[in-house]
Amino acid sequence: MRKLILTVSAIALAAGLAACGQEQAVPGAAQSAARSTVDIEPRAAAVALTAGLATAESAEVGAFVTDGDGRSLYRFDKDTAKPPTTACAGECATAWPPVMVEDPIALQVTGIDQALLGTIERPEGGRQLTIAGWPAYRFAKDVAAGDLKGQGAGGTWFAFQPDGKKAVAKTAEAAKTVPLTVMKVGKLGQIVTDQAGMTLYRFDKDTAKPSTTTCAGDCAVKWPPVLLPDGAAVAGLDPSVVGSVTRPDGSKQVTVGGWPVYRFSGDKVPCDTNGQGVGGTWFALDATGAKVK
Repeated sequence: MRKLILTVSAIALAAGLAACGQEQAVPGAAQSAARSTVDIEPRAAAVALTAGLATAESAEVGAFVTDGDGRSLYRFDKDTAKPPTTACAGECATAWPPVMVEDPIALQVTGIDQALLGTIERPEGGRQLTIAGWPAYRFAKDVAAGDLKGQGAGGTWFAFQPDGKKAVAKTAEAAKTVPLTVMKVGKLGQIVTDQAGMTLYRFDKDTAKPSTTTCAGDCAVKWPPVLLPDGAAVAGLDPSVVGSVTRPDGSKQVTVGGWPVYRFSGDKVPCDTNGQGVGGTWFALDATGAKVK
């Protein structure tokens, strides 16, 4: 039986921003250096684990798990660990290829407890690696060793810590910002997205003056609010148009032009706009908070 070795390595973090088009400058916003657009290329919806696993370190999240080639591994909040289940198939599995392995018992591990490794049967067949019960994926836009472009995507995708927990921002600067951007997305033109290129939406049943949110409970499961942690600020948009509103549970939600902003659970990959026009009340928004039709 072939043994695959897990080793500890230090890999420099490569910064990147998922984009659907050329980023548009916003007056008053602090702009970063020009970024090139990288489109998701068609590829098999699975990645065989042939070079083992490893752990790496980054200033952003600390220790995280990679495959043996240094490609980051991610977990998905819509999956479950007890019991292990996967909610990512079809187009989702093209953007987030499952990591496949025949026998995790064959792995020699260093820095990861081997007891945490397992597998789950994929809907299309084959065994997907699990860590602490969570199915493991790569991100199609991670093109170099150490890339963490999928970290925090959609508020549901996170790199693995070596104990199987999701990685969170470690640096004070990262913890203090909620990065948003404006980019061209299909026929909608320039709209607001999160840092991973996931479309953000506003709800006609909310109000902007004053800012109020009417989406809670099951609505907030389908339309997750973009939250603003205590002490954090929104980055990437004109400061005069961003703010926050207190939700019924006491958390703070980001507002643009006074409108509370949300993601849509039906959007699976960057540039998806499946929430546009839903119920005649949900719309993408531009950099001023105006709805885009």
